Amino acid sequence: MQLLRDAFAESGTDAPVHQFFIRWFATDPPVRDMFPPEMAGQRALFARALHWVFGELIARRSREPVAFLAQLGRDHRKYGVTSAHYDTMRDALHHALRSHYSAGWTPVLEATTAQSLKLITGVMRGAAEADTGPARWEGSVVEVHRVSRDLVVVRLRLDRPMYYHPGQYVKVEVPQCPRRWRYLSPAIPADDSGGIEFHIRAVPGGLVSTAVVEETRPGDRWRISSPHGGLHVDRDGGDVLMVAGSTGLAPLRALIMDLARWAENPRVHLFFGARYPCELYDLPTLWQIAAHNPWLSVSPVSEYNSNPPWASDFPDPTPPRGLHVRQAGRLPEVVSRYGGWGDRQILVCGGPQMVRTAVAALVAKGAPAQRIQHDPLSS
Repeated sequence: MQLLRDAFAESGTDAPVHQFFIRWFATDPPVRDMFPPEMAGQRALFARALHWVFGELIARRSREPVAFLAQLGRDHRKYGVTSAHYDTMRDALHHALRSHYSAGWTPVLEATTAQSLKLITGVMRGAAEADTGPARWEGSVVEVHRVSRDLVVVRLRLDRPMYYHPGQYVKVEVPQCPRRWRYLSPAIPADDSGGIEFHIRAVPGGLVSTAVVEETRPGDRWRISSPHGGLHVDRDGGDVLMVAGSTGLAPLRALIMDLARWAENPRVHLFFGARYPCELYDLPTLWQIAAHNPWLSVSPVSEYNSNPPWASDFPDPTPPRGLHVRQAGRLPEVVSRYGGWGDRQILVCGGPQMVRTAVAALVAKGAPAQRIQHDPLSS
């Protein structure tokens, strides 16, 4: 099994993962339409996933990889994957591995490969077939608010309500970029009437995020996957520190709104950061929540003290007096000035680099790593 794991650490056109997709698309052509036109990112993600799964199986840890594969199977229903596709997938993987090792292919490796791939595809197929919920949700954009130069708030009405835990994330497909699914976090708790809200910032070079910010209009039809993630607040687990960089605010905002349903909560201190003061786009909403919930404190942070010239073209997010005074500096540095926050439940959301920096700064100050929650980092 060590050889199988090592095979998925390789890259290039001769790597098994590359040959797998070529073989799969050739033997089952309709599968190609389920994937985006550019495949480099998809190949890399698939290779990392299989490398991790085989590594866990080598270490005789089956619980997490089985749970991961089951979720993968349930989630892949949104693409239109059927039971038969797992047979062609297994055959293509087997062919790619056998071709890769060619002269080194032994009866033992043949048996190990067959058994491993049967387990992987069997768990995915079984979980997909057992899931009775919707394969995906669809809804119409009802409002688009341009709140900054590269940031929009998009509200949709789903055809049927989606139930998720505040803090979870979903995959979204927009009509401007078919088959290019991207992760987004709902910014409000689940709504019985089907309302859902997303905060999206255009990422430099990001095809989907730029299309959403520049081209989304009311009436657009979006498709949404089942929810993922376990970001949460334990109301009996002590006070809470939240660190939100830009649109990383969305899942924390949903958690705060959910907590506002209760009369008593642990204290929550939220640091909300952006480059410029004008990009602290949701401060008025946070001010309203904090004004009625004494357990919530909000500290705005901006890297620069003054706004750029283009700020006048967008709504002014300055809230009424009552929030903590805005501080200047990089978000991780400002948060860590207060110490390690080691006695808190800590939730960090934002871009991958900000999250890494913030987590490292908090751990260096003494915060236990096991008390810090963040979503999986994609880069």
